Amino acid sequence: MLRFLDTRLEELLGALLLAVMVTIAFVNVVVRYCTPFSFAWTEELTINFFVWIVLLGSARSFRDGSHLGMSILYDALPKPLRFCCYLFSIALCLVFFGALAWTGWLEVRDEYELEVISEALAIPVWWYTIATPLFSVLIIFRMLQRACADLRSGSY
Repeated sequence: MLRFLDTRLEELLGALLLAVMVTIAFVNVVVRYCTPFSFAWTEELTINFFVWIVLLGSARSFRDGSHLGMSILYDALPKPLRFCCYLFSIALCLVFFGALAWTGWLEVRDEYELEVISEALAIPVWWYTIATPLFSVLIIFRMLQRACADLRSGSY
């Protein structure tokens, strides 16, 4: 199980979703310009898959420690103060993504209970929105994984 958690899950799933998005969008453009038809469902899938890819990219950036950060002031601080700032930033991120997971779960539950269906494909909307709480939990896991590695190595 631990070996699975160390894999490049985010990259594999993100690449697959991106390939599907590009293919769907390309087919829709060709069909729209070569025929009088258009596939309305392509926009629905493309937008929702894009949200999934953004969340997967966030998990990847936390896993690799490559998320965007303003470090000019942070780097100028003495090591004990940097440690405090590092812990504070981890705590803020945990609160943010915890809140995102919680509110995402509330949204999924409401959509499931109200049996909301999508307009274009007429499938349950919670199939799309379930990614928000799930990937938020993945982001939290990757954040904690990186924080443990940083704290062990002292590279915060």
